[in-house]
Amino acid sequence: MATSQLTASSISISAARNLSSFEGIRPTSTVKFATFGTLKSGSLSQRSIRGLVVKAAVAVAPKFTSIKPLADRVLVKIKTLEEKTTGGIFLPTTAQAKPQEGEVVAVGEGKTVGEKKLEISVQTGTKVVFSKYAGTPIDFNGDSHLILKEDDIVGILETDDIKDLKPLNDRVLIKIAEAEEKTSGGLFLTELSKEKPSIGTVIAVGPGSVDDEGNTKPPSISTGNTVLFSKYTGNEFQGKDGSNYIALRAPDVMAILS
Repeated sequence: MATSQLTASSISISAARNLSSFEGIRPTSTVKFATFGTLKSGSLSQRSIRGLVVKAAVAVAPKFTSIKPLADRVLVKIKTLEEKTTGGIFLPTTAQAKPQEGEVVAVGEGKTVGEKKLEISVQTGTKVVFSKYAGTPIDFNGDSHLILKEDDIVGILETDDIKDLKPLNDRVLIKIAEAEEKTSGGLFLTELSKEKPSIGTVIAVGPGSVDDEGNTKPPSISTGNTVLFSKYTGNEFQGKDGSNYIALRAPDVMAILS
């Protein structure tokens, strides 16, 4: 079967010829790609190419000394990437987990829903966890920041352990059940063959969603409920005890099990 070698240089040439195929990239943007191994001819779709685009940070010139978010936006100073493991082994950039934690350094004035003015629910100095692909990266005062909507903040991190996360809005925090170790017939499963669980126990619930009149509607889920949730949704985390957690919106919980 014929194969072709796809490299960073070949992508750069094709991108220059047809920039319209890249979403959100202007002709003046500089896009960097990693070098890829051998791929089958015709196997790289336009959707795959879009996944290779790296969102570049906006650099704020030193002459600007402050950033004031507008409306319901929040400016978060991103937690520094872990450059080495707990055992002291340095990680390459590609192996470093993208941070989802940071500290709120500025907030907007809030937004108006119906006849009610809703203020930002987080304050400066608060440690928060945000959605993985949310917001606009900004380089400011030599540090990495993110400006995002308040709704993109998953919750407030009250300690250094994700199990103590306080969810915001209509999000819930769920401790994911352990994967089954063996089949119903008694055969032990390998790590690759274990099915990803979609069941867990609710350990924290946010205040709820806001309707068109500005009223908060609490979710119909309570802490302690065992629930079935959508498989491909939410933000997953690992606690210090090795347990897996997921923070997702209440509508993504499909059923309560009893």
